[in-house]
Amino acid sequence: MQPSKPIENPDVVIVGSGIMSANLAVLLKRLEPRLKIQVYEATDDLAQEASNGWNNAGTGHAGICELSYTPKAEADGSVNVRKVIEIFEQFEQSLQFWAYAVAEGMIDQPREFINPIPHLSFVHGQTQVDFLKARHAGMSAHHFFRSMTYSTDRQTIGGWAPLLMESRAEMPVAATRMDGGTDVNFGNIARKLLLWLDRQEGCSVAASHRVTDLRKRPDGWDVTINNRKTGQNLQTRAKFVFVGAGGGSLHLLQKSGIAEAKGLGGFPIGGQWLICTNEEIIKRHNAKVYGQALDAAPTMAVPHLDTRTLDGKKALLFGPFAAWTTKFLHRHGSWTDLPGSVKPHNLATLLKIGASNIPLVRYLVQQGTQSMKNRMEVMHIFYPAAKAEDWKLIDAGIRVQAIKKTDGEAGIVHYGTEVITNPEKSISALLGASPGASVCVNIVLEVVKNCFPQLLNSPEGRARMKAMVPTYDVDIKQPEHAAFFEEAHAKAYRALQLTGA
Repeated sequence: MQPSKPIENPDVVIVGSGIMSANLAVLLKRLEPRLKIQVYEATDDLAQEASNGWNNAGTGHAGICELSYTPKAEADGSVNVRKVIEIFEQFEQSLQFWAYAVAEGMIDQPREFINPIPHLSFVHGQTQVDFLKARHAGMSAHHFFRSMTYSTDRQTIGGWAPLLMESRAEMPVAATRMDGGTDVNFGNIARKLLLWLDRQEGCSVAASHRVTDLRKRPDGWDVTINNRKTGQNLQTRAKFVFVGAGGGSLHLLQKSGIAEAKGLGGFPIGGQWLICTNEEIIKRHNAKVYGQALDAAPTMAVPHLDTRTLDGKKALLFGPFAAWTTKFLHRHGSWTDLPGSVKPHNLATLLKIGASNIPLVRYLVQQGTQSMKNRMEVMHIFYPAAKAEDWKLIDAGIRVQAIKKTDGEAGIVHYGTEVITNPEKSISALLGASPGASVCVNIVLEVVKNCFPQLLNSPEGRARMKAMVPTYDVDIKQPEHAAFFEEAHAKAYRALQLTGA
């Protein structure tokens, strides 16, 4: 992308061009067209780190197939499905906003960023089969998951995903399937939204510009930016700053000096995928299949066998495999990122998390040093007939888990996504990892409600928000709103070309 000329003293500065930044910037501009918004991206193109299609699972996380969203069965054998219902509702807001952007002509070609794909959960062993049956019973009772099907029949499961059953030994197996799942290229949707923003009056998206410093002012922030093309340092002022810089967020939060950054640390976890190189195998699989969590693995490392659409072509990925790293960014990070983030105010926190999470550190080192044979042994849990010569290993993205003090105790690692905001509501920063990309609209709506409440308090603001996200003020989880949800959901799917309707 050719860098746009930054605008002078904008109302809002947004750091980073990933999916979170893109949705927040566009939501704000549609809510208040007079806002001046400046987006800065350090790289030469947009959304090249965590949002890049090859650097994440690309799953439209709606709770359909991800077993990690449901705890183990209760004493009576039932499964608590509250979390999956919540995740589904949040992802629905993302779908509706993207559908609005397509319907309004802001972005085009939805199949370049979202495609329909069945979502399957697959388990083996009688204990897990019983668990999946109880999970299905709890989920299919809710109107979100009414169409989910469950089977223990090997032939049926083989019809859904042939690779799962090929050469599989006799054992109890079970799977659930739902056809309403999606594969999302979060990088593509972020780029499309930001290119629209760059064309709007009072807005600019400047690539090759790295924000290097933030200094508090009585009425906002002094922002220092380095133009990576010319080497020139620029200065600007903004009333509000959003730091959505992925692994670069912690460094800028520390620079800001806000009290909420004290004691805050980061723990990077690298990722790797096995990608299929055999076109015949790729053609035979058409699903996203999530399985049981591996022992000692972080939440983001639950294995899955995924059909993807990347660079306009069908692909098949297996993973992710975690890896030890000290870099905070995949493409533009440095091995000094982790040691450079250690400060006097967070040293005790980091030491305690290291001491209390030795099994996790050992797991990451083991993952990063394992052989292809070891990785294929994991794949054989999903695809018993897989051959090493049909797969190759690639590096994926890096997620920096937030480490902070909670209730006076240091060393709490957060595997979700968290937004830190100062009391003046003049700066918010995004920390954490999956499933943030999928529920990005829900997360940035909270930023808008918290930091720009005036935009939602007027009749005009509420009407604009309802146009963008029809369900945003309706509790679609409740049975009395099932018909409203189904109508809004079907409309969004039609706009995104996810159905033939």
